[in-house]
Amino acid sequence: MQAQVKEWGNSQGIRLSKEILQSAGIAVNEVLDVAVSNGVITLTKSFRHIKLEERAAEFDGKLMLDGEYDWGEPVGREVW
Repeated sequence: MQAQVKEWGNSQGIRLSKEILQSAGIAVNEVLDVAVSNGVITLTKSFRHIKLEERAAEFDGKLMLDGEYDWGEPVGREVW
């Protein structure tokens, strides 16, 4: 597959198809790390710690941290 470098304001850019991004597991507006070595440009997903507030948002803000949790039946010599 090929892509063409185009003018984008005072910069240049390359557009990637939706299929390419999906196959790489990259979402729109996601931050990528850029590395250049020997004429090769490599884009990789940035590792970023997720804050507790962001994790809570994934569960509609309901983490249920203040109650009991059912871990299932004992499997060893646990005492309940």
